[in-house]
Amino acid sequence: MLVRRCLLRSLPQACRPRRRPAAGQGGQHHRLVQRTLDALGEKMSSKPYVREMSKTTWFLSQPRYKRYMAREVTCIFIFAYTFLLIVALARLAQGPDAFQEFLDALRSPLGVLFNVAVLIATVYHSMSWFNVTPQAMPIQMGEEFVPGKIIVSAHYGAWAVVSLIVLFLGV
Repeated sequence: MLVRRCLLRSLPQACRPRRRPAAGQGGQHHRLVQRTLDALGEKMSSKPYVREMSKTTWFLSQPRYKRYMAREVTCIFIFAYTFLLIVALARLAQGPDAFQEFLDALRSPLGVLFNVAVLIATVYHSMSWFNVTPQAMPIQMGEEFVPGKIIVSAHYGAWAVVSLIVLFLGV
């Protein structure tokens, strides 16, 4: 307080603060100082602010929300294919005839359509995750971060190598 008095004595009377609440000091400069209602002793509204938003179509408002929801929906296809693999193991355990029936069902037009849909969903899911990886998993070397393009390129490169190994070796 003593330091403040000493500093304020050196100011001309017009520049010193007046005996008003601090929130009201900048009243003549409306664009510079925002006055809060609570600080001036006025009552604030007791009604909370509620932003109008649809509970079912909120993701349609922005393209990035649409991409997010598309990535989340692809998980359903991946789950369905995982379940299909479990069924394949169960049929294989039942014997060669049961497994052959399962393979015949997969060769039907509906089975082929399902596999193509799962492939498209899996490729989209993988590509969208690879593109988000630099934000989800930043890699720091020394003081600098590895550029995102290098991280994304490494993921695509590893994906291509594994795909070629599976294609040519039939692993």
